[in-house]
Amino acid sequence: MNIVDIILKKRDGQALTDEEIHYFVDGVKTKTLPDYQISALLMAIYFSGMNGHEVASLTREMALSGDCLSFPALRHPIVDKHSSGGVGDKTTLVIAPVVAACGLPIAKLSGRGLGFTGGTIDKLESIPGFRTEISEEEFTQFVSQDGIAIIGQSADIAPVDKVLYALRDVTGTVDSLPLIAASIMSKKLADGSDAIVLDVKFGSGAFMKTPEEAIELAEMMVSIGEENGKKTIALVTDMTQPLGCAVGNAMEVKEALDTLRGEGPVDFRAECYALAEAMLMAGERAKNEEEAQRLVHDAITSGKALAKMKAMVMNQGGDVSYIEDPSLFPKAQYSLAGRAQQDGVVSAINAETIGKSSLLLGAGRRRTEDRIDPAVGLYVHKKVGDTVKKGEILFTVEANDESRGAEAVALAQSAYTLTTQSVQRAHTPVYAVVRKDGVIRTEKNA
Repeated sequence: MNIVDIILKKRDGQALTDEEIHYFVDGVKTKTLPDYQISALLMAIYFSGMNGHEVASLTREMALSGDCLSFPALRHPIVDKHSSGGVGDKTTLVIAPVVAACGLPIAKLSGRGLGFTGGTIDKLESIPGFRTEISEEEFTQFVSQDGIAIIGQSADIAPVDKVLYALRDVTGTVDSLPLIAASIMSKKLADGSDAIVLDVKFGSGAFMKTPEEAIELAEMMVSIGEENGKKTIALVTDMTQPLGCAVGNAMEVKEALDTLRGEGPVDFRAECYALAEAMLMAGERAKNEEEAQRLVHDAITSGKALAKMKAMVMNQGGDVSYIEDPSLFPKAQYSLAGRAQQDGVVSAINAETIGKSSLLLGAGRRRTEDRIDPAVGLYVHKKVGDTVKKGEILFTVEANDESRGAEAVALAQSAYTLTTQSVQRAHTPVYAVVRKDGVIRTEKNA
C-alpha cells in the first residue's frame, strides 16, 4: 500500500477503504509517514470530505491508536458527556454529580482550556488540593465506590489525534467537519463509556457559528458513535451569549455549586437539567423524559447531587470546606463595573468578545504553558431580553491588575448591543436534539 496513492484517491473525491485508513493512522502512530504527506491527506480530506463510513472508520482507528479504558466491575452502563465548549460553560460540574446521584456512574476524562476561560480541569483545580492526575486504579476505585470521578485526559488516549490536530492547526484544515468529528469522538470511543451525550454549541462564542452548522456536526458525531456501538444523543445549544452569568474559573465553580443547591441562572440551570436528563435516558436509568426530569429534580432538592460533588472532591484530595462555603474561594483585588451607555433592552451579547475579555484578565490561556489566575473573570448581570437604564451595571470585571481590568471593561462593553425595541428571551438554550433517527427542533425553533 502506498500513501501517495491514498492521497491521490482522496484528492479525486473517492472513498477510502478501512484498510487504507488503518494504514494511514498506523503510519502516523509509528512515525513512518512524514508530516508533509500526513498534511497532504488532511488537505485532501478538507476539500473532498468523507462519507459516514469513512469518518466512523477513521475515528475508530484513532481511538485504537492508544489506551482504551474499561470498567468491567461496574453494573450500570457508563455515560459520557462532551461539550464543544463555550464562554461560561461549566455544565460538567453540575451534570456529573446530578447523574451520579441518580445512580448512573460517571467516569469522566476532561481537558484543560486553551483560549477564553479554562477547561473543566482548570475549574476543578480552583479547589485547593484537588487532584486531576490520579492513577487508573484510583479512578476505577472512586467510580466503583461513589459513582463519580473526573480526571485529566491521559496522553495515551487517542495519541494520533494530538499529532493530527497539531498539523491541522498549522495547515488551515482545522474547520473540516469530518476531522473535527473524528477528533472529538476518538477520545469518546476510548474512554470506556457505553453511551455518549454531546453538547454541540453554535453562536459567537462557539466554533460552529450557525445552528445548521452545529446540527450537521452533531449528526456526523451521532452517526460515528452509533456505528461504533455506542448509543449517542446530541443537544444543539445556544452560545450566542455567555452561558449563565459567571465567566472565570473559581467564579464558575461557585455558580455550579449554586446550581447544585437548586439556585443559579435560569439558562444555565435549564441546559444542565436537559443534558442530565439526556444522559439518564441514554444510560437507560430513565425510561422517558418525564422520569428523567423527576430523577434530576429529586437529586437536586434532596441534596444528593451536592453530596456527590463533596464525595468526588474528598476522594481527589480537594478541600471540601470550599464546597460547603464557596465564599472561601479567592477574590480578585479589583472589581470594576461596566455600565449601560443608554436606556434600552439588551438585544445581543457577543460571547466571543466576553471570552476575550476574560482571557485578557488571565482566566484562560493563549499558549499551553500559560498559568491561569482562578480568581479573575467577569460576572454578567444583564442578559439578552433584560431592560436597562443608562448607568446601570451590565457586567462586573474581577481583576488582579487594574490596567488589564480597565481594558477588559472596555472590550466587554463592546460586546453589548442595546435596542429600543422589545426582545424575546429564549425559553430554552436547547435548539435541537439529534438522534440516530433524526433531528427534533425545540417547539420555538420547529
